[in-house]
Amino acid sequence: MTTTVIIGGVAGGMSTAARLRRRDEDMEIIVFEASENVSFANCGLPYYVSRTIESRDALLLQTPASLKARLNLDVFVSHRVTAIDPAAKNVTVRNEVTGEERTRDYDFLVLSPGATPFLPPIPGIERALTLRTVEDVDVISEAVRADGVASAAIIGGGFIGLELAENLHKMGIATTIVERSPQILAPLDEEMAVLVQDRLEAAGVKVLTRADTKKISDSSLEVVLDDGSSVTVDADIVVAAIGVRPASELAKAAGLAVGERGGIKVDRAQRTSNPAIFALGDAAEKVDAVSGEDSLVPLAQTANRHGRMVADIITGRDCQAQLTLGTAIVGVLGLAAGSVGWNERRARAAGKNIRVIHVHPVNHAGYYPGATQLHLKLVVDAKTDAILGAQAVGENGVDKRIDVIATAMRAGLKGSDLADLELAYAPQFGSAKDPINFLGFVDDNALNGEELVQWHQLEDLVARDNTVLIDVRSAGEYARGDIPGSINVDVDELRDWLNDGGRQQLEGKDVIVHCQVGLRGHIAAAILAGYGIKAANLTGGYLTWAAGMRARKP
Repeated sequence: MTTTVIIGGVAGGMSTAARLRRRDEDMEIIVFEASENVSFANCGLPYYVSRTIESRDALLLQTPASLKARLNLDVFVSHRVTAIDPAAKNVTVRNEVTGEERTRDYDFLVLSPGATPFLPPIPGIERALTLRTVEDVDVISEAVRADGVASAAIIGGGFIGLELAENLHKMGIATTIVERSPQILAPLDEEMAVLVQDRLEAAGVKVLTRADTKKISDSSLEVVLDDGSSVTVDADIVVAAIGVRPASELAKAAGLAVGERGGIKVDRAQRTSNPAIFALGDAAEKVDAVSGEDSLVPLAQTANRHGRMVADIITGRDCQAQLTLGTAIVGVLGLAAGSVGWNERRARAAGKNIRVIHVHPVNHAGYYPGATQLHLKLVVDAKTDAILGAQAVGENGVDKRIDVIATAMRAGLKGSDLADLELAYAPQFGSAKDPINFLGFVDDNALNGEELVQWHQLEDLVARDNTVLIDVRSAGEYARGDIPGSINVDVDELRDWLNDGGRQQLEGKDVIVHCQVGLRGHIAAAILAGYGIKAANLTGGYLTWAAGMRARKP
């Protein structure tokens, strides 16, 4: 009888075990899970804190007993694997309740131990709670319901931090997010992330960016801002949601290869440097779809997919993992923020020649009630038109658009190909020209000669004596807010203005046009081209520029 031992009984580990049983009825399959629960919904943990998910049992998808009954799996909770001996092909396991240790032989070993929360070495860090397991959420749930708890501080502005902030806010707890970086939500670029920050702050959640936590005391945090000033943050409860590190200690001790960032190195079949041992989930490296380099992507979908694949390989199939796009989404106070692939910041840091597009359409036909605005950003390779990544923020339709672009990237479609995607349309679901199509239209225009300017390039360009910035919005829009250095000429009056001396004012000048979101700017650029004047269009218009300025303010 072949024996497969699996270390870790959550997403990747349990997907491996279940698929193994479906592929081989006779295999002995043993799962060791260090925590008290197996196959739990860790992505739902923040929502149990506020009882948005009312029942704790709803988080527990399976139990050792149910897995034994249905799949004949031997699942042991509160059992920690403390050592791996690749030469003897066995593991040492400690019962966390009794302290008893034993060894267990294997033919195949699957490592899915996940990741551990990162805790910075600062005074008082032992007071900080973390949110990774069901046991963690039990501790947080009890803490926030204690008498006198009125304030909370969350160190870290990533997905878990924002989800927890939303749920504490729902409970009426005054919540502050403390983020060391210049922005929250690192997968997004700053002008996109600030839209989420706006929503949090409008609801009363305080967000401190460029803020380094230096000390945690009994009821507060000492935070130092990038200007050197100190701030005291009230905090009856402190949660560290700074990020995670791969739980690769067992692999290192067993002599398995580990990457520079701590992830277990694997090939495209998820095999480690020992061919009898596989690794997957948050502990293992993945191959980035854009660069082809090793990366760490702690996402449940990838872990589950790799678990199924590893089981197929163990049982004789020849297959390999797809490159990883890192598709992700988070919900915050009615707003969704999603991303796939690389953001602009990462692409520019890698030295790529890129084209960036912003559009701000509504999620479905504007004439149908309930339409809400979407903010979409596309990053493409300027030479090949390959899609490098995308971001979306909005109340409705974010998931659909990010999923479409993720699928397009997997299929190898170019940015301009998005213009021709045939997507489902009825007024309550979309538009005859879907927001995805608009991204393709703008990219196609740029491929065919329309010059685009980015919001963060504008200040330097306008400062040049030879540049003219024309705001083609209405006079009313201009009065409500303008870009310094611009002149206002309504697009509907642009031809008259040109014929009445405006053309002469622009001769020999570098002209940039902009409107609110980009469409009227495109029309203005086309009108100017008809008069022999080349003009660049500010992609995303005033809306994107204003968001970028908010993101960069002290």
